[in-house]
Amino acid sequence: MDDKSIMENLLNTAKGACDLYLHGTIESPTMDVHQAFDNALNDNLCMEDDIFKKMSAKGWYTTEKAEQKKIDKVRSQFSGM
Repeated sequence: MDDKSIMENLLNTAKGACDLYLHGTIESPTMDVHQAFDNALNDNLCMEDDIFKKMSAKGWYTTEKAEQKKIDKVRSQFSGM
């Protein structure tokens, strides 16, 4: 397995963990449990950001800037809601 694949797997795992921690935070029965999940979520989001930045720096995770025309179309589509 090459480095890019390893980083993709790490990023996908971190994203999945964020989903679990988010639901744990939302559905916590006590403040202590809520805080534990919230701390884990924040730590995991920082780790996910670090992974993304490293992948982006190597050109392994590229993004495109959205065209203003497309942004305006979506904005007008949902502005009546």
